[in-house]
Amino acid sequence: MAPRDVGDEEWLKACPVWRVWDSTMKLNGYFSVVLFLLLCTAWTPVGASAGSKQSKPWRALHLLDYNSDSALDALGQNLENLAKQGVNVIILEVDYNFAFKSHPELRRGTTPITREGARRFAALCKKFNIRLIPEFQSLGHQSWKAETFSLLSVYPAFDLTPGAFPNNEGIYCREWDPLNPEVWRVIFQLMDEIIDAFRADAFHVGMDEIFLLGSEFSPSTKGKDSGVLFAKAVNEIYAHLVRKRHVEMLMWGDRLIDGKKYDFGEWEASTNGTAAAIDLIPTDIIICPWHYELRDSYPSIPVFIEKGFRVLPAGWKNLEATKALIEFTRLHADPKLLGHMFTTWGVKKDALVDFPPLVEGLKLLREERRPF
Repeated sequence: MAPRDVGDEEWLKACPVWRVWDSTMKLNGYFSVVLFLLLCTAWTPVGASAGSKQSKPWRALHLLDYNSDSALDALGQNLENLAKQGVNVIILEVDYNFAFKSHPELRRGTTPITREGARRFAALCKKFNIRLIPEFQSLGHQSWKAETFSLLSVYPAFDLTPGAFPNNEGIYCREWDPLNPEVWRVIFQLMDEIIDAFRADAFHVGMDEIFLLGSEFSPSTKGKDSGVLFAKAVNEIYAHLVRKRHVEMLMWGDRLIDGKKYDFGEWEASTNGTAAAIDLIPTDIIICPWHYELRDSYPSIPVFIEKGFRVLPAGWKNLEATKALIEFTRLHADPKLLGHMFTTWGVKKDALVDFPPLVEGLKLLREERRPF
């Protein structure tokens, strides 16, 4: 699942069991060779596995607010139409809107998505050759306006800034404490259920718009390096999803963009130090930099590619900005540039298939001069 090309010679030199060869050579003939090959087979370096499981250029659609079986069933009626337009990936934000069995207390809403409903929708996606990737907003986005979501409502000790910001006033969203090991124990159980229910081979973990790491209101992280803290959170999730569950991992890219170097602002990029994490996390994570405004250039894309990441840029509702982003990616054609993601924040469900940036963007991507 990694972007790096590792040659045979480089792989052998990097292999920590290469040293075993000297000792196995002291053994006799055939057995020494077999032992060495078995050891090397059992070891896989980061970046040595195959590329993305999605072989065709990604025409990805990000969706949210499909929070029940009935909502997914209704969405399923649009899949054939979407597939005909060219959509071949759906990133479905699930979050706490699932009928968790490991932690039923964390279910959001009265009719959350069930395992059966997830399986039914996954089967429909497969029927129309659409890769289904669930998303769970991680670390940040643990509240919206006055509502604190399930995890921190049920387990307030998991809050990064416990007791601060009553009614969530004075912050964008609440965040969980990445230094609390109990948080990860619970979160990974939730992720596992979602992965299994949707039969997913990839998982989007969110992680955008993080602002509270290192805050003076955070007992566990006050005064600590936010880049190191952010990288630690990314690496915790990577170890579980990629190393243990063997699924591809996607995340938003804004916290890895240096907002002091690139004029994207504090939302589209980071001005609080988390960008340093770009050099502290595995490069086989798929990075999704979102750029919603019309610009002359989008330098984050070549930066991520140069760092070795696969990249899936995302646009939104501004049609001209979507076209500009697609055209910019054409100028930076690279095997690590996977395609394009269309986000649909605020788009009404009955207007989805006619959403102008989606319709016109897919047309543009179908043109012969496309590089991906």
